[in-house]
Amino acid sequence: MTALDLNAGAIAPVAREIDLVELSVTGTVPDDLDGVLVRNGPNPVSGHFEGSGVLSWWPEAAMLHGITFERGRATGYRNRWLRTQRWARAHAPESATSWPDTNPNVNVIRHANEILALAEGGAPLAITPTLDTLGPARRHPGITGGMTAHPKIDPRTGELVLFRADWNAPFLRYGVADATGKPIVDVEIALQSPSMMHDLAITATHSILFDLNVAYDFSMLARGHRMPLRWHDERDARLGVIPRHGGQMRWFTIAPCFIQHVVNAYDMDETTIVLDVVRYPWFLRLTPDGTAFEENPLGMLWRYRIDLSSGVVHEGQAGDSGIELPRINEQSTGQPYRYLYAAAQPTPFEIRGIVRHDWHSGKLERYEPPSGDQNSEPVFVPRRGATQEDDGWLLCCVYRHATDTSDVVVLDARNVAAGPIATVHLPTRIPAGFHGVWLARED
Repeated sequence: MTALDLNAGAIAPVAREIDLVELSVTGTVPDDLDGVLVRNGPNPVSGHFEGSGVLSWWPEAAMLHGITFERGRATGYRNRWLRTQRWARAHAPESATSWPDTNPNVNVIRHANEILALAEGGAPLAITPTLDTLGPARRHPGITGGMTAHPKIDPRTGELVLFRADWNAPFLRYGVADATGKPIVDVEIALQSPSMMHDLAITATHSILFDLNVAYDFSMLARGHRMPLRWHDERDARLGVIPRHGGQMRWFTIAPCFIQHVVNAYDMDETTIVLDVVRYPWFLRLTPDGTAFEENPLGMLWRYRIDLSSGVVHEGQAGDSGIELPRINEQSTGQPYRYLYAAAQPTPFEIRGIVRHDWHSGKLERYEPPSGDQNSEPVFVPRRGATQEDDGWLLCCVYRHATDTSDVVVLDARNVAAGPIATVHLPTRIPAGFHGVWLARED
């Protein structure tokens, strides 16, 4: 894998926290955008990354970025490091041990009237809409020991479906919290060894977890690697299907792969589950001498049909373009759906463009920023009063290479190819990061 300069271009960190008001806008911000777009990601407290490559980027300190919209105006930008022991060691070392020992740098959700910044297995932290850290989760007593950064919220029941993967035994726990945050399911799933599990899928009746070919190898630490993760040819790749509220876990063997992100899943009928993901034929594969990684392939849209009666899984590629960071209208989570949106990935080192895929027609539409620019995931925001799945907006952070600053573009989710209907200009940079959320203003 070619060395990645983490301190240049779209990935380069910012060195300070700032507050901006009344941002410059080209075009017209929709009147019904009333809330905050929050983006999470790694940003070292020193303002400088050490090392190179994704395994030096992933684990750095969590920084949140928030862009506030108020009925047709972009009224502010704020960024804040989450207040953790890692932050305190740099800014308040005398009190460092009194801060939470976690690093929620991956995602943000709102559930049970609580906004949570989520870690890769570590404990979430509660935050305010203005990005201030409140501390450990208050309304979710079942997750204080940690959980995935990609739980799923069932929009019909309000349930939060989650897992916790660990490199220590027990290697996997599966859980469900009700709409108030109270845990109603907490079971151990037996695994022979730990593997990297980043995401899960839900249908109305089942949950799907992944035991695939990227797993731990602690000997890598002695060879100078920062994180002990790599591809394992010898492992079986499996999908695990469990009834939503617990029961027998069934494992289904699939072709070797790595799945980092789920698009969606749903029950086709009483015995068939459809699962859509971004799939890699291999990922984090070491060179023969074990000192470096080979260049990762591009992630492709992939569909699995799991036949619960026969035990057979039918799988195949569903798109020809490299994509990552897929999103949908989350009111369709776990249900049949038509549209997905994703960041285009023309090369393993570049995320540039937003695509809209229509499962009914097979049509792919694309918005492409200028060469040299790069963008984050598209976050879908339903239009106020919308009754159609694709009636809404896509919000996306875009790094501008020419100015070393970032914009937030607003796209019509029904006409992505038309380009932005509004562009919010920031005089600073939002470094490339992971996931975000739209927090609609609550009355």
